[in-house]
Amino acid sequence: MQRAHVLAPGHRRALLLCLLSVAGLNPLMARSTAHASNLRRSPIVEAVRRARPSVVNIHGRKTVPGDRDAFGQTKSAHQVNGMGTGIVIDPRGYVFTNYHVVEGVKRIQVTLADESTTVATLIANDPKTDLALIKVDSDRPLPVITLGTSCDLMPGETVVAVGNAYGYEHTVTRGIISALHRSVQVSDLQKYHDLIQTDASINPGNSGGPLLNIDGEMVGINVAVRVGAQGIGFAIPVDQAMEVAARLLSAARIDHMYHGLQVRTDNEPTGSRAIVDDIVTGSPADKAGIRPGDVLVSIDGQEIHRALDVQRALLDGRVGEEVTLRLVRDGVQESVSLVLDRPQQVASAVVDQSWKMLGLRLSPIPAAVFRKYQSRYHGGLKVVSVRPGGPAAKQGLRRGDILVGLHKWETASEDNIAYILKSTEFQATQPFKFYILRNGETLFGHMRLAGR
Repeated sequence: MQRAHVLAPGHRRALLLCLLSVAGLNPLMARSTAHASNLRRSPIVEAVRRARPSVVNIHGRKTVPGDRDAFGQTKSAHQVNGMGTGIVIDPRGYVFTNYHVVEGVKRIQVTLADESTTVATLIANDPKTDLALIKVDSDRPLPVITLGTSCDLMPGETVVAVGNAYGYEHTVTRGIISALHRSVQVSDLQKYHDLIQTDASINPGNSGGPLLNIDGEMVGINVAVRVGAQGIGFAIPVDQAMEVAARLLSAARIDHMYHGLQVRTDNEPTGSRAIVDDIVTGSPADKAGIRPGDVLVSIDGQEIHRALDVQRALLDGRVGEEVTLRLVRDGVQESVSLVLDRPQQVASAVVDQSWKMLGLRLSPIPAAVFRKYQSRYHGGLKVVSVRPGGPAAKQGLRRGDILVGLHKWETASEDNIAYILKSTEFQATQPFKFYILRNGETLFGHMRLAGR
């Protein structure tokens, strides 16, 4: 039998602390860990923690048209693996990302923050800004990113990028804002304007992910890397991006609901306001007595701060449904009732304008059909009728041509045409350049608007 050793009091205390430590009960270590945790839980850690559930990773395969080799021969098309990042902007599963991330991807796979994977559908895109809206199916509401503003960004302030860098999901990098209002030409067809420049590492796969400020608010959407440069990345300012998101998520586009509200966002450092910019004559908004200049406060109890909030509040509406809008007019808060309706021909104004100004009647081309043309353009509109004696007829355009560009913009959708025809820059540029596809060739010419 071995003799038990008697420990001195100091040794007994040391042994007790050791045993408590093994059990995770060491009071000294507990105090130390708690203290260390408070120090380690920095504003950046908190910013990432808040934003991470709203960031998704996007994967897919796409077919890339072959380039011409040194002998002028066209190489065959081939498939490549694509990856990128997205941001949840509505709990019903609407995700915002860069268009080049999902362009040409037949099966868009999305991995959510809980590591579950689902398939998404491309809802709409805006090639001019390289932004797109996709929809994932989820059996629960998804957490939505917290939006900040880009109107008060300061060179030198700390920012954080989150994304699917090189396929490493939810990669976090930190840096500062290096500069504002940068223009970047990334290809013959794509030029970005008014970008945020940052030295936070932005790599392939980060595209479409959020650029966060130190408060965890999204202030930009990561979009581009300067090839060959180190520590230079770019992001689309969030204020611009959310205006595009509002157009892509419009109730008229998705639900074919008609309200007649045209809303702009007034972004200020103290907060954003949704202001009625215009009202379509005879629309439900017109009948409800809403006026330009009204500031929208809420719709059926949902707070309104941006044009995007208006579209989210009206999404999933039904014909004849009455919604209550609270607004501020001349400093006084009022309530009005608006009855949703089927849209008048949503594209009728665009059709009328293109017929009147260009002498063209145009029809959208589904993305899957347009890809068969193997064009470098993102999309086009088919010419279904040409007005005799009109501007287009004078330049030889004919039925069956595909209009792919006007001036410096692509014409992939009716929204693009609406934007271009309303642009003061376009109207002031006479004559303007146009681009069409005909018999596999890209042709261009110059024309003037009717009456110019």
